[in-house]
Amino acid sequence: MDYPTFLHHGAAGGVTGSCHRYLASDEAHLLIDCGLFQGQDVTAPDHHSQHRIEFDLSAVRALIVTHVHIDHVGRIPYLFAAGFRGPIICSEPSARLLPLVIEDALKVGFTKDETLINRFLTAVDQMLCPIPYKQWHTVIDTAELCLRVRLQRAGHILGSAYVEVDTWYKTENRHHRAVFSGDLGAPYAPLLPAPKPPYGCDTLVIESTYGNRLHENRRERKERLRSVIEHALQNQGTVMIPAFSIGRTQEILYELEGLIHEAKVQRAELAADGKQGRGVGTAGQVSGKAGRSTTSSALDWTQLQVIVDSPLASKFNEVYRELKPFWDAEAQQRLRAGRHPLSFENLMTINSHEDHQKTVAFLARTRQPALVLAASGMAAGGRIVNYLKAMLADPAHCVLFVGYQARGTHGHTLQQIAAGKVEPRMTLDGERIEVNAMIRSIGGYSAHADQKDLLNFVRRMRRWPSKIRIIHGERKARETLRDAFYSLAREQGKAIEVLIPDKTSV
Repeated sequence: MDYPTFLHHGAAGGVTGSCHRYLASDEAHLLIDCGLFQGQDVTAPDHHSQHRIEFDLSAVRALIVTHVHIDHVGRIPYLFAAGFRGPIICSEPSARLLPLVIEDALKVGFTKDETLINRFLTAVDQMLCPIPYKQWHTVIDTAELCLRVRLQRAGHILGSAYVEVDTWYKTENRHHRAVFSGDLGAPYAPLLPAPKPPYGCDTLVIESTYGNRLHENRRERKERLRSVIEHALQNQGTVMIPAFSIGRTQEILYELEGLIHEAKVQRAELAADGKQGRGVGTAGQVSGKAGRSTTSSALDWTQLQVIVDSPLASKFNEVYRELKPFWDAEAQQRLRAGRHPLSFENLMTINSHEDHQKTVAFLARTRQPALVLAASGMAAGGRIVNYLKAMLADPAHCVLFVGYQARGTHGHTLQQIAAGKVEPRMTLDGERIEVNAMIRSIGGYSAHADQKDLLNFVRRMRRWPSKIRIIHGERKARETLRDAFYSLAREQGKAIEVLIPDKTSV
């Protein structure tokens, strides 16, 4: 066998379950991510059987985590059960966030036993090997080869990284540089600096979630967010945003704080001009931390109540705030101005299940305008499902999607309903529900790079890869991106081979 070799144990035939094995030699393997399958990628009646680790771990020297989303790290408990004992190499922010994700995954899919959970988390903590961005870390150094890795910012969520793997075959005096993209973020995303491509590589393994689509730009998506929320709240209802607890929730909060701040500045300017009270009102009664209430047809952003209904998201918000040094320049500027992008006056968090149930019932009964962010991001489970069950039948409410919805998830079904492709009804927890609520989607808030960004990741390398392996996307997205890479190569006069690997293909 010629080395290095690449094997894919997930996210080759779909979008979830990322797990890729880099074989530098017979005795030197790396595992890049080990995530859960979700949506239509779950093909086994018993999902536990699909998630079991059935490939040989004897030569795996380390697990490298690109970021801590569940479809990239959720199989770590199965990896541990199969005998893996580390190290787990990741960025410094990811090392802070990973235990929270694993704890949640254990409680949802394995056990509520705190003793067992704490025992496992202690083991994970001992395996963690956080490394700084941009610094080489040697994993293996023998007489035959030297294998080292380097993490670079990927701009997807806090702590996300793409991985450079450099292998020096000493007896042949040959080097091979591989790059695993993980999930690349879109430029100008809130809080995070945009990813910068590496100098070059020989083989690129790249995601393709949006390989056949383009996003709106930052200004367009912000105005769409403003417009959709204002339009939805004219109906005197709740805007429900299914959002992953880490990444998307913080980005949307950042944007909402910006919109609320702009409204406060505008109100202060009007007051200074002696125009206080003209044309200013609310979309209904907003109670709680947001302050006083009035009634008008226009939305007063200064009074909008924003609810984060997720204990996990609340924990992530705390860690995000502690990791401010990893925020981008724009976010740092807000902090210096005395603003708090993830902890502002209008924001209310709900932790207990009892308070969650009361909030769902209250908003469904009273239709008091509010904006709720709750997991999961694809409405595949979690607290957002209770909001949907209570409110989908009422046209006063709105579901706003701000990220990718994989086939087979409730989120994708709702988008199909909104497009008129299926009947406006669905089943949630065995309950048949008529869908009368407004369904809207804003693609520009995806945490994933779009086709243009993926092409630029290669275009801007000084040394292009000779091989590109396209993973982590639906078939159409991968094929469209493959064709776009070939067109770009012809345009640039480059010779490349673009592969679409199937499951566990070499």
